[in-house]
Amino acid sequence: MSDTALEADGLRMSYGATEVLREVTFQARRGEVLTLLGPNGAGKTTTIEILEGFRTRSGGRVQVLGADPARGDERWRARLGIVLQSWRDHAKWRVRELLAHQGSYYERPWDIDELMAAVGLTEHAGKQVRRLSGGQRRRLDVAIGIVGRPELLFLDEPTAGFDPQARRDFHDLVLALAAAGDTTILLTTHDLAEAEKLADRILILDGGAIVADGTAEELARRFVGEDEVRWTLDGQRHVKSVQDGTRFVFDLFTRHGGAVSGLEVRSSSLEDTYLSLVRRAESEREGASR
Repeated sequence: MSDTALEADGLRMSYGATEVLREVTFQARRGEVLTLLGPNGAGKTTTIEILEGFRTRSGGRVQVLGADPARGDERWRARLGIVLQSWRDHAKWRVRELLAHQGSYYERPWDIDELMAAVGLTEHAGKQVRRLSGGQRRRLDVAIGIVGRPELLFLDEPTAGFDPQARRDFHDLVLALAAAGDTTILLTTHDLAEAEKLADRILILDGGAIVADGTAEELARRFVGEDEVRWTLDGQRHVKSVQDGTRFVFDLFTRHGGAVSGLEVRSSSLEDTYLSLVRRAESEREGASR
């Protein structure tokens, strides 16, 4: 079995004269949590729909779990889990019976009671879907997406509508799925803190092209750069920008020991990196159009 769960090579998508995706190339390894970030209109949804087999690409090569999604059959599709931004059907079903029904289509579904506990729906097991709140309905969307223990799970804004506790519980669930090593997860989100917490690797898509690929730390080092270190020594406050904050602090304490106080180290965040890359991509496009 290949170590690669999905691969896009030179993926292109056009609608008439409008080019939506331009030579998009990336891979996801089995068991990896890959997060796709980008502003609205960047091409995220189009990319995901092509990978899921719901949209036919204009060009390039795509392999998902060893198959071209444009020709994926029902057996292949059963190996995927998909959590869309919203489901609008099944209003009269009760939560537990709907999940049990969905699970019956799979060879190795989740235990339904364990699944409801994992997504925080145990106390709503007998409630009709139409009676659920928005946040409860979102949890059900997630449960439907993972009931079959998919090899590849697509999560599109999965925690929209979650309260802080539900979001934390869901993050724990995603990390547990990833730790088990047999579920690859492709996540889209506008929550940069969520991306930073969950992702093994981050792709930033802007203007239909991949503008960055790496861990949050790698991207910060590559595109934003320096850490900011603040400290007090002999009554004087100091501020310095350095490439490696950890090494600088080690050397600082080696030289001055306990005389150093008020130490603060601020590393570039994923938000800093994301905004820097999006601004850069927009500036390059504006320059090219002149």
